[in-house]
Amino acid sequence: MENLIDLIPFSFVWPLAFIALPLPWLIKQKVSIADGSISAPKMPLFYTFKSLGIGSGTTQEKNPTWQTVILAFCWIFLVTALSRPTYYGAAIEVPLNGRDLMLAIDISPSMKEQDLTLNNQTVTRLDVVKDVVSSFIEERKGDRVGLILFGSEPYIQSPLTFDTTTVHTLLDEAYLGMAGQATAIGDAIALGVKRLRNRPENSRVLILMSDGANTAGEIPPEKAAQLAAQENIKIYTIGIGADEMLKRTLFITQRVNPSADLDEKMLTEIALTTNGQYFRARDTKSLQNIYEQINKLEPIELDNKTYRPSKALFFWFLSVATTLYLVLFLHKTLLKSTLYPKLFSGINQKINETR
Repeated sequence: MENLIDLIPFSFVWPLAFIALPLPWLIKQKVSIADGSISAPKMPLFYTFKSLGIGSGTTQEKNPTWQTVILAFCWIFLVTALSRPTYYGAAIEVPLNGRDLMLAIDISPSMKEQDLTLNNQTVTRLDVVKDVVSSFIEERKGDRVGLILFGSEPYIQSPLTFDTTTVHTLLDEAYLGMAGQATAIGDAIALGVKRLRNRPENSRVLILMSDGANTAGEIPPEKAAQLAAQENIKIYTIGIGADEMLKRTLFITQRVNPSADLDEKMLTEIALTTNGQYFRARDTKSLQNIYEQINKLEPIELDNKTYRPSKALFFWFLSVATTLYLVLFLHKTLLKSTLYPKLFSGINQKINETR
């Protein structure tokens, strides 16, 4: 069956439905009509065809050819919709035991500090994070990747999913301050634990990135790290921000440390508690190297399985059948008006003259 789908990516879920195709013809042959009464058992489907003129015993009441053709196509499309036609897309390989990676990213206002460069231009820390993390996400095809954004409170921007393209898009839409003005690192870890605790063991990984200290939230980071360790969740922590930068004032240029608020001791303790590792990103290149190291520490599984995404198409055939039926219904209704029969009789006369 799979080899056939590879050649023809189109099949029917219920192909036996096509047995019903000759049903209108059988009804016409088996049911006799005399003086407008039906001698066979009552059948709702029969009345539908009778109302449109099928089954009439007199030649005067027979449908014109175009109505018969439309009615035939209406029935064919209706039966085809009943057979559930399905389109199968290109094969996608999915690892049997992929990692469950949850990314927790600080988007507090401090991430607007412009102490990093990207493509030889000074940009904010968040801009660099978006660029580097997006590349990391694209390389993790086959893993389930989720995204937590946190400030004063954490929230799920994307649940764990194989759709890394969507995660990349949602990260790109993040903006500074959308989660509040403070930094709740402990709550962000706790939310990650909640999302990862039901995933298979030995595949639960949380990557947390921040440029400051825990200044909000209900759960202390150390307590949250202990909860993660109990659930066998490994946490990699990343502290981002340059060690020094030049700031101009009205009179002088000062050399300052833009990462003075970074709590490296806390981030290191979180990583050690969960058997993870702490990394320090002082520039864009070092951040890229960090994610390359994480890729090596958490390699993508090579064993995979293949599945073909499917798309149901029955509603297209059902829509066509419904449209055709409405055309005939409107035609029958308009025939009872005073203007339409004169117009339609003229058209029919011209069609008959051309035959």
